[in-house]
Amino acid sequence: MQKEVTIKNKRARFEYELMDSYDAGIQLFGTEIKSIRMGKASITESFCQMKNGELYIINMFIDEYDWGTYFNHKTRRDRKLLLQKSELRKLERKTKETGLTIVATTLYINNNGLAKLKIYLAKGKKLFDKRNTIKGKDLKRDLDRMVKNS
Repeated sequence: MQKEVTIKNKRARFEYELMDSYDAGIQLFGTEIKSIRMGKASITESFCQMKNGELYIINMFIDEYDWGTYFNHKTRRDRKLLLQKSELRKLERKTKETGLTIVATTLYINNNGLAKLKIYLAKGKKLFDKRNTIKGKDLKRDLDRMVKNS
């Protein structure tokens, strides 16, 4: 039995208004999947981009595998995301037309042992939207405290 591996991008919900979600596979080398299973990866500074009709995740950090030899991978390389053609066409159309972007929120290992990336079609928040988000969180926290204490 494998241990649960979930790597999150906590800034994504703060910076973007998330709309449509997709689960994408990732094209990885052997040493990369081993490092992910050990939890040595980060998607906080990464973003997704279309190139030649295919979707890539750029700037995703996967630490070098400790026991890898000269076959070890580069820590920040462009990795291809695996989606169906219809999903890729839809994402490409939406990002070109309306100025939306594609954001990675969660990197996880599914039940079959494969690395998956939860991506969202997202719209960037303005400064006042971020302030409203913070205000809503504070209000909810205060309400929860009142309910708990009464």
